[in-house]
Amino acid sequence: MRTSSTIRTGRTVKRTTRAAATLAVAALALSLTACGGDDDNGGGDNGDKGGGTNAPASSVTLPKLDGESLEVAAVWTGTEQKNFKQVLTEFEKRTGAKVTFVPAQDPIINFLGSKIAGGAPPDVAMLPQPGAIKQAVDKGWAKPLGAEATKELGENYSQGWQDIGKVGGKQYGVYYKAANKSLIWYNAQVFENAGAAEPKTWDELLDTAQMVYDSGVAPFSVGGADGWTLTDWFENVYLSQAGPEKYDQLAKHEIKWTDPSVKEALTTLAEIWGKKDFVAGGASGALQTEFPASVTQTFTGGDQPKAGMVYEGDFVQVNIGETKAKVGTDAKVFPFPAVGDTAPVVSGGDAAVVFKDSKAAQALATWLASPDAAAIQAKLGGFLSPNKSVDASVYPNEVQKKIADALIAAGDDFRFDMSDQAPQAFGGTPGKGEWKTLQDFLKNPKDVAGAQAKLEADAAAAYGG
Repeated sequence: MRTSSTIRTGRTVKRTTRAAATLAVAALALSLTACGGDDDNGGGDNGDKGGGTNAPASSVTLPKLDGESLEVAAVWTGTEQKNFKQVLTEFEKRTGAKVTFVPAQDPIINFLGSKIAGGAPPDVAMLPQPGAIKQAVDKGWAKPLGAEATKELGENYSQGWQDIGKVGGKQYGVYYKAANKSLIWYNAQVFENAGAAEPKTWDELLDTAQMVYDSGVAPFSVGGADGWTLTDWFENVYLSQAGPEKYDQLAKHEIKWTDPSVKEALTTLAEIWGKKDFVAGGASGALQTEFPASVTQTFTGGDQPKAGMVYEGDFVQVNIGETKAKVGTDAKVFPFPAVGDTAPVVSGGDAAVVFKDSKAAQALATWLASPDAAAIQAKLGGFLSPNKSVDASVYPNEVQKKIADALIAAGDDFRFDMSDQAPQAFGGTPGKGEWKTLQDFLKNPKDVAGAQAKLEADAAAAYGG
């Protein structure tokens, strides 16, 4: 959901070919269609809070840490934070250590800089961008993972997910949490009332939106107050329309944001963002709507919610859970439609990075690289793990199981969120760079050239030319 670069540092984990991407999307589309009508329990809630046979009681060896205490910093709030704390509680039970969760603010690198300047860095931090990992390494803050954590990673992760946590060939990050960011969620009752079907192409999406609009409901809810949601919109359109090679070039700033391919993508986005009443509350309303509210307002209000659809990743389920809607029945999902030759496959993630090279911190990194840890949060919902050793049956509903299966089946064939590969000043800072320019573009989607010029100026400054 939010950055620099596996690509900028010369690593090539984004090896997806168009054919591979097509297969991955086809599998995801088939999976989601197959589970569209399943109920939201999906057999995952079996009363066995330890994960039963699907989550071994102890597949990872951890040291005894009685009397040790450590801090973990992350930007997570609400249900996401609450669920992660359950994972930390299990670590405490297994090791005897005491773990404190430290709420951080975006951009987390700035937050960590303040903590480090004050002589109080956390032991571990969850970084939502590859670029943030690289910055932490470049500043001398991050510590390489130890042998046990690296071994656990090697056993449980595809090479691609390992590589995006590396800087200079050394392993620094454990990608504990992943996201499938190529999904559009919809209110099933709104679609039924409108006589709408799940679209597979951008043109079909526009037709579907018109049908929803004609039924009396705004087609899209957009959380424009959070700039990262807008970068995600752009990335899906750009990847599908311009293709993976151009995507990688733009992510590395090898081509400029004034490139015709960017113009084409922004012009395409404007077909929704600039269409009168296609966005709930209009541009001004969207810019005052934070991501959580963009979800909940789509699934509340009976037959007249504020919108019929909301774009974002699998983690939307956490917010749907705050409404009465049930995933798989009231709230359904389809893959982001193909804008060009193939539908996009965009992933994001959060990595655990060690900031104090202690036995306890390394043990926590090892724990977070294990299927035991991931299975705990997977069962709670709104969470997707890139850990291939996690049995998909632990996920709480059929929709989430299928999304997880598709992610693991993709192996190394994915594209990581572009803004998350950029320097944080450009791709990951509220009120600046890409986030701010796309918010301005949402407000005035006719000014494509102006948006391109601003994006390029900010990118050039952030990338150093």
